[in-house]
Amino acid sequence: MKVPSQPAGSVADADGPEDRIRRFVTIWSRAVFPVTATSMSRQEFEQHLLPLARGLSGALRARPFDTAPAHRVGQALIAAHCTDPDALARSLGVVDAYLVLYCADEPDAVGATAEELRARCSRLQHAMAAGFAQALRARTLIEQETIAHSALSARSAAELALHATESRFRAVFEGAAIGIGIADLDGNVLEVNETLTRMFGGLEQHVLSRNIAEWSHPEDGPHVWRLYDELVRGEREHYRVEKPYYRGDGTVLWTNLTVSLLRDATGVPRYQLALMEDTTERRLLNLRLRYEATHDALTGLPNRTLFFERLEKTLAPGERSRFGLCYLDLDGFKAINDSLGHATGDRLLVEVADRLQGSVTAPGEMVARLGGDEFVALTTGPDSEHKVAALADRMLAALASPIRIDGRELTVRGSVGVVEGPAGERTAAEVLRSADITMYRAKSAGGNRFEFADAEADARAITRHGLTTALPAALERGEFFIEYQPLVHLDDGSVHGAEALVRWCHPQHGVLGPDRFIPLAENTGLIVPLGRWVLQEAVRQARFWQTRHADGGPLRINVNLSPTQLHHPRLVADTVDVLERSGLEPGALCLEVTESALIGADDDLLKPLRQLAEMGVDIALDDFGTGYSNLANLRRLPVSVLKLDRSFTQGMQQHPVDPVDLKIVEGIVQLAHSLELAVTVEGVETGAQAQQLRELGCDTAQGWYYARPGAPDRIHSLVLADAV
Repeated sequence: MKVPSQPAGSVADADGPEDRIRRFVTIWSRAVFPVTATSMSRQEFEQHLLPLARGLSGALRARPFDTAPAHRVGQALIAAHCTDPDALARSLGVVDAYLVLYCADEPDAVGATAEELRARCSRLQHAMAAGFAQALRARTLIEQETIAHSALSARSAAELALHATESRFRAVFEGAAIGIGIADLDGNVLEVNETLTRMFGGLEQHVLSRNIAEWSHPEDGPHVWRLYDELVRGEREHYRVEKPYYRGDGTVLWTNLTVSLLRDATGVPRYQLALMEDTTERRLLNLRLRYEATHDALTGLPNRTLFFERLEKTLAPGERSRFGLCYLDLDGFKAINDSLGHATGDRLLVEVADRLQGSVTAPGEMVARLGGDEFVALTTGPDSEHKVAALADRMLAALASPIRIDGRELTVRGSVGVVEGPAGERTAAEVLRSADITMYRAKSAGGNRFEFADAEADARAITRHGLTTALPAALERGEFFIEYQPLVHLDDGSVHGAEALVRWCHPQHGVLGPDRFIPLAENTGLIVPLGRWVLQEAVRQARFWQTRHADGGPLRINVNLSPTQLHHPRLVADTVDVLERSGLEPGALCLEVTESALIGADDDLLKPLRQLAEMGVDIALDDFGTGYSNLANLRRLPVSVLKLDRSFTQGMQQHPVDPVDLKIVEGIVQLAHSLELAVTVEGVETGAQAQQLRELGCDTAQGWYYARPGAPDRIHSLVLADAV
């Protein structure tokens, strides 16, 4: 069916959504009006279609998505006498070609991509066809009942006044738009009308020479012939079924069949009357729409909808089988898509899909595309643990050789998460979530491999996700607090300052250390507002110490900076603002930056640190010795303090102390002092360790020997007891 060409101009020429809908209605009317049997004028017909178009437009953009309006549109077409099958085909063609173009806002307006809008459009077509079919069938059934009643009346009246009723019956019989046949109770076909003859290929003798019992079909349900037997025995007056027939050329005719029992004037069964509606094209259309709704448009693989149907059936309670699921995500696909373009990316996905489909061929296996570069395969059977491992190997092997596109050889690999187990214990969503988590574990381990799901790893990942989603609200609710660990002068044992260490008082998990949530805050970008809050609180506390304990309070407060904060454009401005609001001198603030964050740092990254150092803020190089940086880089970094990582001094907790450890620490201290850098040591846990570091010339230290992190009012309460 050819859809009318788009009107002159473009969609963008329309003044607004209503204008676009009216243009869509004009196209629809041009396509359908020539094949309608309506008494309306062309303009009246357009006005009739306008609310139907609004309904389709609203359904396309609705949240949540619902196909019911499209179902009602199909019914409304029948009500408008658009009963010709070509009217449905033309309407679906218009919807397929123009609904998204004219009746959808920009994709971002409804939170749906163009691909999702096309998928919605396909489902609306399906619902529209279903509504059309349902309404047409209801209308046909009414006609069938009328015809059946007329036929019965005509047969009965024929015995009383044959001549008067014969012409009336013939008019109904020959002029009906549905196939009509009359047979005796033995199944011999006695008479058929022209419509039924055409349905079976146009040869009347081919139909009349048959017995009804010969018209069986492999897809007949057992109830079909049970109902037939009940009717010819006089136990049933009529029945309705959907039944296929073979035509003379071997093709299949699908019908909605209504069979009624005809009795004589005394009530004795005499004949059977069959009314047949040809539903072959409608069935093929429904099958096509079903295929489009359950298969990926790009690759032709089953899509998420069909895969979930299969998975839910496999996992249904009561099933005693086992299953194995492989969740594959391509490694590095985004880089290919971004560098070579989406067209190349799509061709790559098609090739990957072909290879995966060629590798997932064992009985009980299927492969589907979930979306993007994510594919999933399913296997079932008693030995699913070994089968799913072999399936994962085959999927990875299918991607081993390069894919050639436009003269380029593209190497693509995959990471696979594998879930295996008995059916009936988990839902489809739970299984897929576990496979997704496991897939990312395989990707984190280097990719091009598969990993089996682990319940504990899943639980940790779910917990991490829960913490990630709870972070923003936690900051707003004030669930974070700061503990302070003293920094002690090694020469006289006095408190030199304190390091601010943030904690999270989680409502369910209790107090969480920074290792549990700082990486999550880094990944989500929340580290910037969280870091600003820590800086504000720590500086405020330092100022309070100075005003309350001018004779012995900490002279400096140390605050950690994350790599994300280093790249934030307002680092300097925010720091200056916090210092000015609190009244704390810049020299009383030390910002700690990890060595790994400054490896290979260019001048743009170092510029804000230099600006802060020029203001008088101390910059400490934290975890020194773990980043494998060039020692010569120390000269170009705007740091004034080296914080020696605890790994260098742990050996000093043993007795006797390894002389190599002493030489290493001594060398670092001498180098730092030659560059006019102070040296702070982390992780001091014994008195002997503190004494050794004092003798080596270290300036300050912190660790459990002096005090564990605690409340700000305990900053001067040093323990001075071995912690190990």
